[in-house]
Amino acid sequence: MSALNRFLGDTPLRVLLKLLVVSFLVGLVMNAFGWSPMDVLYGIQKFFVDLWNLGFRAVDRFLGYILLGAAIVVPAFILLRIANYKK
Repeated sequence: MSALNRFLGDTPLRVLLKLLVVSFLVGLVMNAFGWSPMDVLYGIQKFFVDLWNLGFRAVDRFLGYILLGAAIVVPAFILLRIANYKK
């Protein structure tokens, strides 16, 4: 196994294919919710500004962000695990 394969965890072509699939699915989810990459960045910025301005009341909002992020990350993780499942 080459150093590149060890670093990537698989062959470069398979990693590229997996990234394309996950990117497509994340794009579908983001489109369904009407999000753009800038919306995500502004949301992160707004979160930290709110955290600074509101103090600990933002902790509740933080948990909401975790659940929102899990809506994207958990399906992506499951799809990656399915893609890695070797029979």
